[in-house]
Amino acid sequence: MLRALFYRRPQTIAPIPIAVDGAIHLVRIKRHKQARRYTLRVLAATREVLLTIPQRSSVKDAKAFAEKNSGWIAARLRHLPVPAPFSDGEFVPLRGAMHRICHCAKQRGTVWVETRNGESLLCVAGDAPHLHRRVSDYLKREARRDLLDASRRYAAELGVTIKSLTVRDQVSRWGSCSSTGALSFSWRLILAPPYVLDYLAAHEAAHLIEMNHSRKFWTILRGICPELERAKTWLDTHGAGLHRYGAQ
Repeated sequence: MLRALFYRRPQTIAPIPIAVDGAIHLVRIKRHKQARRYTLRVLAATREVLLTIPQRSSVKDAKAFAEKNSGWIAARLRHLPVPAPFSDGEFVPLRGAMHRICHCAKQRGTVWVETRNGESLLCVAGDAPHLHRRVSDYLKREARRDLLDASRRYAAELGVTIKSLTVRDQVSRWGSCSSTGALSFSWRLILAPPYVLDYLAAHEAAHLIEMNHSRKFWTILRGICPELERAKTWLDTHGAGLHRYGAQ
């Protein structure tokens, strides 16, 4: 009796498989104490299907709800940008300019950029199984270098100091700033035009003065980043599409 009174449903639930358009997709279930109904979402950045359910709902009912809405899931998935894996012949934007990935198996080196017959290439040496990782590592290195240069430039202009800078594959936001002066960015900013990356670097540097989005913050940011509105518009229009590059 006492065990029943104090029983709590486990918060971690294994993803449930459902059939969508003839394929099996895993639906991640998340219990939320404030949820009053089932909420189904398809996350564009990760192509993940997420079902949020009330605290006391059963996994059986959740699965039935997901299966009932498999048509909606299929429609959402079909409207997502087509994945563009890092493989030979695929195209990837580097600083906003399209480059074709060219596997140069017999050449020495790792990854480099060159132009042939007017075409921009991202050349990758080594064995084919390592191509994806090498392209990914290269883009992350380039992103960190550009973001570090831009962030230091804006920090110096504002008279503030950056404690550290990291790049990750962030899904929910393009950058962040901690109260200790640590900046974090999405490496995918290297895929955008340079003025977009610059805007995010200026944005987070401005947070080293104002840790909010108050009127004062935007005044500071506009004072150092004249391309602010242009960059925000580009991100609103094209930002979500950056997550398709490197998707398997």
